[in-house]
Amino acid sequence: MEESIHFDASEQLQSFVQKKVAKLEKFYDDIKKVEVSLKVVKPETAENKEAGVKVLVPNGEFYANKVCDTFEEAVDLCLEALENSWLSTRKSNGANNFPLKFCG
Repeated sequence: MEESIHFDASEQLQSFVQKKVAKLEKFYDDIKKVEVSLKVVKPETAENKEAGVKVLVPNGEFYANKVCDTFEEAVDLCLEALENSWLSTRKSNGANNFPLKFCG
């Protein structure tokens, strides 16, 4: 699900977000739902594009939120933060208890 607040997201931006979110399956096997919110904050400032990404998984959820110059950059940084969070969770919980998969 994608939500844009205080603006209308272009088809190009929506396509970018969908393509990036689809790549999350490379890291986690059992994603139930991904929610992305895009919001313009303080329109008069430079860094005013906020992206929030929530990933629902069987045993909980992961969330990342970033504010940048562009929505694309904010989404990229959110997904990078989620990947890092998954990696650290995997290390702390043990590799066998966290269904991550790596493609490369």
